[in-house]
Amino acid sequence: MKQFLKKLLLGKITSRDRTKFNITPIQKRIANIRAIWNNDHQDDNGIEKIVRLLLSISQLLFPGLYIKQLAHKIGYEYRDLSMDIYVLLKVAFPLLILVNDWQTNKILIALMVYVLFETILYIPTLIFASDMLSRPRSYKRSMLLLFFNYIEIVFSFGVLYTCGNNMNRPFENWYDPIYFSMVTSSSIGFGDFVPVTTYAKILVSFQALFFLSFVVLFLSFFTNKIKNKGYFDHESEEF
Repeated sequence: MKQFLKKLLLGKITSRDRTKFNITPIQKRIANIRAIWNNDHQDDNGIEKIVRLLLSISQLLFPGLYIKQLAHKIGYEYRDLSMDIYVLLKVAFPLLILVNDWQTNKILIALMVYVLFETILYIPTLIFASDMLSRPRSYKRSMLLLFFNYIEIVFSFGVLYTCGNNMNRPFENWYDPIYFSMVTSSSIGFGDFVPVTTYAKILVSFQALFFLSFVVLFLSFFTNKIKNKGYFDHESEEF
């Protein structure tokens, strides 16, 4: 049974994977920041370089990087598994808040917003600031995690819509805010729920804008397999 679960959850680790995992996640993140600062792979300047630096540095502020670091100490083969579990927990967290009606708990809401920002900033970091980030073991896995990231964002925005009387009529059950969030993210807008407060209108605007960048732009990067130094480079050897 133990071997079955290990094969199922960890898969096959090749010698190439072992070489790639010699450097810890924090070391790789710091190397990425230095590469951007020194213009090792891209001759950028001004606002572009500032944004790329801020995106790369931002990942040091969130728990995902440190979870990978801890998993690396246990064994390099557990890094992907630890992130899978972390992403699934991030998806479940806002759903639990809605189902149990915990929206009045400010600590839980603050924690949810904190990890939500991690997801929101992680996507543009991969696109614009991945100079020294090695490509994943599987792009299909990355696409699957992208789907769960999207679900997390939909659920989290659903929670934020329930923080106050922000709609033309109250949500009747825990799924209504998820439904409204999903409709908003896909830019459909049936009109059964309408934001009436400035807070809700800002959320709707931000979610609609993020849908375009998150889904359209990121899927385009994966689909077209853009050749670029770092995460989307299919030919370079990882260190």
